[in-house]
Amino acid sequence: MKILKAIAIAGVALTALSATASADMKIRIGTEGAYPPFNFKDASGKLQGFDIDIAKALCAEMKAECTFVAQDWDGIIPALLAKKYDAIVASMSITDERKKKVDFTDKYYSTPAKFIVDKKSGITKVDPESLKGKIIGTQGSTIHSNYLEDLYKGSTIKLYKTQDEANADLASGRLDAVLADSAVLLEWLKKKEGACCKFTGPGFNDPKYFGVGAGIAVRKGDDKLREGFNKAIAAILANGTYKKINDKYFPFNVY
Repeated sequence: MKILKAIAIAGVALTALSATASADMKIRIGTEGAYPPFNFKDASGKLQGFDIDIAKALCAEMKAECTFVAQDWDGIIPALLAKKYDAIVASMSITDERKKKVDFTDKYYSTPAKFIVDKKSGITKVDPESLKGKIIGTQGSTIHSNYLEDLYKGSTIKLYKTQDEANADLASGRLDAVLADSAVLLEWLKKKEGACCKFTGPGFNDPKYFGVGAGIAVRKGDDKLREGFNKAIAAILANGTYKKINDKYFPFNVY
């Protein structure tokens, strides 16, 4: 009996130790906070959005304590490499160029890029020849800016610190068109300031420029964290959590 009791006590202690180890897992997550509806700050300055809710769901699945760090987009990878945080959950597209600097999880969403124009502009075609001589805006240091700078050499490409700034210049008539993620643009078009404008042309998803979806970036070689996120992504897709978050923000499936 004493032996059985000792084994039982040891088992309880081991379980408690395991639970403590899980609870002590801490992950710092970097995000932009200026890319609605994926990540943004509410009136109180608190981070909100699809990226934030997905990250929280993944952390819950991993039984990890997660904190968020807001970081300007153009410095978001350097800050990860400098260990300001452990992972980036900020709608970062998985591209070969970025893979040279960081490792990525599996995708957690994928939406095409699209152009928006002023409703009165008369612009219906958005190929490079049709937009020759036009001023096109987008957020700098993004897959969209790379695409425009490579293929739209006959146009003037204007880059902005945030996507909202580019959208505002389109609304004020300082741009002829804007290229960005279609889900992000849809959110803006639904607002009062976006009433001026509309989508035009097809969606763009060439993997060479737009990657294979948005993933979570981690430092090179951090396989344990990357694999933990991958398992958690698969779990929330399977258990319905992903769908609940998806439906909170979008009337269509972004996965």
